[in-house]
Amino acid sequence: MINVKDQVYAVIKDLTENVGDSYPRDWGTLPAIQYCEEENKVYEYTDNKEQSAYVRFRFDIWNNTTTSDMAVQLDNCVSQLGLKRTQCTDVEDPSGLKHKQMRYEGIIDVSTFFVNHA
Repeated sequence: MINVKDQVYAVIKDLTENVGDSYPRDWGTLPAIQYCEEENKVYEYTDNKEQSAYVRFRFDIWNNTTTSDMAVQLDNCVSQLGLKRTQCTDVEDPSGLKHKQMRYEGIIDVSTFFVNHA
């Protein structure tokens, strides 16, 4: 299994003060970003070991005004890792906050960390 959560956090941690891998607890500090590893599975298995892994991350952005500027910044950061954006959508939020959800995925070589796409 490959772990890239630390790399994901490293590239987004400075976008805002409220970044974490769990649901935001501090709604007084906006914008807030939650990142979540939605999937991490073996993509290629040869010679009795995992050669590459498919990973997918979800990012949720909340703000009391637009989320578009933060989404562009987040896209620039996450794209540096080689992950491909597969979704970006506005989500209706009953709180009245603006909420955007983005997904990124890639197939990562577990030895070199080189990222491919399906």
